[in-house]
Amino acid sequence: MSDRGLFISFEGIDGAGKSTHVQALADAFRTAGRHVTLTREPGGTPLAEKLRALVLNDPMDPLCEALLMFAARRDHLRQVIEPALARGDVVLCDRFTDATFAYQGHGRGFDLQVLRQLEAWVQAQPGDATRCRQPDLTVWFDLAPEVAAARLAGARLPDRFESQPASFFARVAQGYASRLAEQPARFVRVPADQPVTAVWRDVRQAFTQRGWLPDEVPHG
Repeated sequence: MSDRGLFISFEGIDGAGKSTHVQALADAFRTAGRHVTLTREPGGTPLAEKLRALVLNDPMDPLCEALLMFAARRDHLRQVIEPALARGDVVLCDRFTDATFAYQGHGRGFDLQVLRQLEAWVQAQPGDATRCRQPDLTVWFDLAPEVAAARLAGARLPDRFESQPASFFARVAQGYASRLAEQPARFVRVPADQPVTAVWRDVRQAFTQRGWLPDEVPHG
């Protein structure tokens, strides 16, 4: 097992079950002796959390939305993600740039080439502007929008994204599938309509296969 910094992102629409497994994975890495930084996007810093509140609640056009997402991401990278990776932490991030391509690009229909240019600028790695910071692994919890909606029904007042129609989330799912097709080595797709134990088995296996976590020892 390597002690280098690891950057892991988790993607999927609300209701896909990301949060449960992010916490379980954090516990698994800590048990293995790693220091873990848990964070989220948009958010993760005081400035980015303020921008998150604007994006989730205030009316705006797709360009403004995309710019705020990348502004929050820039601060998040500089203040949290890059320092944690430099320390050798395992960074577990609930959503990253794939969500911007899925939600703003495919969901809203915003220009994907503009998003790619913003991605290159904002995620340029320290000391090498030609390299774009990407997660070492992205776990995509793939769930049909109607199943996610049923899980969330009555759970809380929906925000500007959660209140979108099913057709919007169908486009979001296609956006995630497109990112996976472009960068298959970086993605693990986990069917999120399975029982929780089966989803966790698939998630854990993705990390043991890469040598980032030890195999689980059976109980009994």
